[in-house]
Parts: sequence; structure tokens; C-alpha cells
Amino acid sequence: MEVELRQLRCLVAVVDAGTFTDAAIVLGVSQAAVSRAVAGLERALGVRVLYRSSRSIALTATGAQLVTRARHLLDEMDDLVREARSGHARLRLGHAWSALGRHTTGFQRRWAALYPEVELVLVRTNTPTGGLAEGACDLAVVRTGVDEKAYASTVVGVERRQLVLAADDPWARRRSVRLEEVRERTVLVDRRTGTTSVELWPAGTPPRIEHTADVDDWLALISAGDYVGVTPESTATQYGRAGVVFLPLKDAPPVPVRVIWPRQDPHPSTQNAVALISEAYQQAI
Repeated sequence: MEVELRQLRCLVAVVDAGTFTDAAIVLGVSQAAVSRAVAGLERALGVRVLYRSSRSIALTATGAQLVTRARHLLDEMDDLVREARSGHARLRLGHAWSALGRHTTGFQRRWAALYPEVELVLVRTNTPTGGLAEGACDLAVVRTGVDEKAYASTVVGVERRQLVLAADDPWARRRSVRLEEVRERTVLVDRRTGTTSVELWPAGTPPRIEHTADVDDWLALISAGDYVGVTPESTATQYGRAGVVFLPLKDAPPVPVRVIWPRQDPHPSTQNAVALISEAYQQAI
């Protein structure tokens, strides 16, 4: 016999309401239905979850553990149902680090003005697809290569590269740094979503590369002074903070910014979002 969500919902209602009668009123069912659900849950589990008397109820130790986990499970299920029912009334835009950089706020406001019936939600997921492969979003902004067989994509703009270093670094007072000079430093790169690799220095000896796994760790290590970073300019907008300095990196190729989405059954608002994002980057040229 399997445990059913209906049974868990009845148990939680009984605990919250204090009686089977009140739980039945809350759930809009009969008291007998609530009693059968809780009894069925106990049979499925093979243990008692409630102590019952004519005047009160109390959870057993197992019941207390079960109710705690059941609350989380029911909340997750309710969120899933709301998400499914909302359907196309919400557009989730994923990104790994910096969304649209300095264009982010403008895009959000323009979207709200033009498409008020579709809620825009930004989702940060530090994966190569910005959360698209994980199902966390409907389309994503990425700055690395993508699997063209799995995803449709378009380049919406480009961003200049910048050097990131500790605020007390000897280079911090400079106006810019040449890409060639970075060879003498140790460059910290996000292994999953970083836009920097040794191929950025095609001739000669590349700099030493070390890896990290998240933007916050990346910034913390750079601010400590042992590393520098190379990143698109959008990172400075999203993550400018005390302890690090962003400098223009001369002679470095720009980073293409792509929007990607599923080839099969894309969100109906995908093309509206792509057009608006492209417009934001084109106006900045």
C-alpha cells in the first residue's frame, strides 16, 4: 500500500486544526473521510502517527517527524501545481552570473510596461545553460558556447572584457591593462560558466589558470590578492563591491551574449523577450 498526498494533507490538517471535525471543515470533506485517510496512512506505514482520545489528539514521535516532512512535501507540490496552472503567465529568464548587466533593470521595466500580463522572473543558476537544462527557466542568457542541437539561440549583443583585481593591487590605479600583461598573473576561472580559457592567449605562454565554482567565491578569492579575473563587463554591474576593481582589458576579444531556449515547445513569449533584449544591447552601441 502506498502513501498518498491526500492522506498526508489530512494528517497535517488534523494537527493544525486540533480535531478531526475541524480538519474536515477546513478541507471541505466529511469527518469520516479524514478519519479514513489518517487510518489508511497508518496502515500504509505500519506505525501509529496519532494518539487519539475522546478529548484530544497527540502526535507520536514518528508522527511528529512525518508531519515536518509532509509540510515541505505539500508546499513543494502546491508550488508545482501553481506553476503548471500559471502556464504562460510567467516567463523565467535564467542566467549564470550577471543577467543582462547594465541593461537588466531597463529590460525588466520595459517588459512590465509592454507585457504586464506575463510576470518576468530572473533566475540565477550557475550552470552552462543558465538553468535551462535543469528546467529552472524558460530561456536563458549565456556567455559561453551552447549545444546548437539541443537549443535554439541567437546572439543579442557583445560585451567588452575587463580585468578584475584586488583594490590594493599595484595595477588597481591604472586606467587599463593589456591582455598580454595578464600572462604574468594567476587567473581565477569559474570551471562551469567562465568565459576565460587559455585560448584567450593564442600565442606564447598563457597565464596560470586556477578554478572556482561560483561568483561569490571568485570575488572573495580575487579580493584577497592572490588572483585576478577576466570577465565580461556585465559582471561589474551586478557584482561591483568594495575590495575589487574592474579595469578595461585592452586588445581582448569581446564576449558574445546569447539567449537560448528549447527547440521544442518554447514559451510563447520567447521571441518578445529576445527582441527586447536585442533592442537593449543595440541601443547601447
